[in-house]
Amino acid sequence: MDISEVARRSGLTTSALRFYEEKGLIHSIGRQAQRRLFGPRILEQLAIIALGRAAGFSLQEIGQMLHADGAAHIDKQKLLAKADAIDRTIRQMKAVRDGLRHAANCPEERHLDCPHFQRLMRAAGAGEIQPLVLAAGHGGASL
Repeated sequence: MDISEVARRSGLTTSALRFYEEKGLIHSIGRQAQRRLFGPRILEQLAIIALGRAAGFSLQEIGQMLHADGAAHIDKQKLLAKADAIDRTIRQMKAVRDGLRHAANCPEERHLDCPHFQRLMRAAGAGEIQPLVLAAGHGGASL
């Protein structure tokens, strides 16, 4: 299957496919008239890459799970560790969500007078609440 067909069927751009190949995540099997050709398992490999990215794995980590032969060699301990990190992030985000909802509906005239809001501020000040962009994989205590 040539690169344009892979792009069409996968929903990825040809530049993304070339980038993945450059990073060693996928491998072309040859060329036909200057177009890269890929083997029959390419769509499966791209689905594994997409799943890994959705789970928060880095491209390097995903690359360690994909081998040149196209087979996936997935480390179950890494999957469990990532699932635990996601659980921590979910707990943290639920606490933040609940705190935001409380602050939005708090009966106190000033948020700083609210004990619940004060607890949220102390947790944020103590580093127990990570910014959203850092939350995945960085843990943090729930409130």
